[in-house]
Amino acid sequence: MLKALKPYYIYLFSFLFIAANSYLIIHDFYFFALVPFALALVFMTFFHLDKLMWFIVFATPLSLNLEELELGGIGMYLPTEPLMFGVMILFFLKLIYDKGFDNRIIKHPVTIAIFVYLAWMFITMLTSEMPIVSLKFLVAKLWFIVCFYFIGTQLFLKLNNYRIFFWCYLIPLSGVALYAIIRLATYSFDEKAAHWVMEPFYKDHTSYGAILALFFPIIFIFIDYSEKFYIKVFSYLVLAIILVGTILSYTRAAWVSLVAALVLYFIYKYRIKFKYLLYVGVVAIVLLMLNWEALMLRLERNNQDSSAKLTEHVQSISNVSSDASNKERINRWNSAFRMFQERPFFGWGPGTYVFQYAPFQSSKDKTIISTNVGNNGNAHSEYIGPLAESGLFGTLSVLFLFGMVFYKGSNLYHELPKGKIKTVVLCTLLGLFTYVVHGFLNNYLDTDKLSVPFWGFIALIVAIDVYHKKDIIKS
Repeated sequence: MLKALKPYYIYLFSFLFIAANSYLIIHDFYFFALVPFALALVFMTFFHLDKLMWFIVFATPLSLNLEELELGGIGMYLPTEPLMFGVMILFFLKLIYDKGFDNRIIKHPVTIAIFVYLAWMFITMLTSEMPIVSLKFLVAKLWFIVCFYFIGTQLFLKLNNYRIFFWCYLIPLSGVALYAIIRLATYSFDEKAAHWVMEPFYKDHTSYGAILALFFPIIFIFIDYSEKFYIKVFSYLVLAIILVGTILSYTRAAWVSLVAALVLYFIYKYRIKFKYLLYVGVVAIVLLMLNWEALMLRLERNNQDSSAKLTEHVQSISNVSSDASNKERINRWNSAFRMFQERPFFGWGPGTYVFQYAPFQSSKDKTIISTNVGNNGNAHSEYIGPLAESGLFGTLSVLFLFGMVFYKGSNLYHELPKGKIKTVVLCTLLGLFTYVVHGFLNNYLDTDKLSVPFWGFIALIVAIDVYHKKDIIKS
């Protein structure tokens, strides 16, 4: 089509655009300059969808929330979420036209777990206290899953695309981390400043720390198996930036999640059997129950608040007596449990926690940062939040999904022969595990920042299991 255009038509259209744009800029209207960019995106959507998907991945660490920028009060990230919505619509139209999707993906246990997760969310949307809020929440969840799980599995039909996927996120993320580090240095690495120096790209230090931890294990893929020297050197540079960024994010949950990932690494490395882990878990729970009162007394004696000193900041992790962040997290959890007690089966509706939890706060739980308008985050847990919003089955569907991902991923890791792809699977699982652990203390899967890599990581594991495992084993 482009070849059919005569050169003078191109010159004419260019002249008309420049003239119109110049006129509008003079009158303080700047958005018309985005028209070529929008046309390029439309062109990629129809003719180069893979390139559009890589663009979305690259743009995710740099996307901006309109609501936080106070532009119209719309809680949407630009440019990523409108693009994902458009891709989702095209996906469903193509699904109707093709009369189906690859059955090997549809019948995969992880996909079935995703369907269970979405089905219960749909049911609780119908019973929601705020159906419109829950519908928006479900639609947003759909465009993440459609784009980066279902379409993601097709992108990974070409196995080496995992390189593009990881680097498309890592390069801009490293840029954001470097920006935050330099900015923090101007404030003498103050712990309080570390809460907001990553703005406007990440809304707070906890979501920023979560994504740094998620990608930390991924970098070792390129350090271990880079054929070219300059890629290995660049990988070490990125590793240094991500490591320093993680430390200076002062995100205690991110630190804990990386320690947990290291433990999981040794479990995989030494092939520790599940039954032994189960024995250890049972013993730990019994000891915890027997020493619960003594443990709580000890925790209550800990009055070390968040601090710029790393050792003191680590000590503050277990401070449930005076640390405002920890106490507020407990307040949110207790509110969620009270909501669950009132509606244990269907919950209050997906995405409604921030609008409904205020009356369920207890005066003894409230802190100096408590609010009745939900403007300081939600339930702060990927597991307790669904309990309030979608009832017991909501949380069980999340646990079923995460459990199935690690069950199939672990089997895949042990089945693959030693080599590059085995390392890819291992590092991807470790990255996912950082967020599974982080999810006990925070929840960010309603944002593009975490959802894009989270569902993309799962898609990569499933694609290797479905499309590439047999060939790798045979070779």
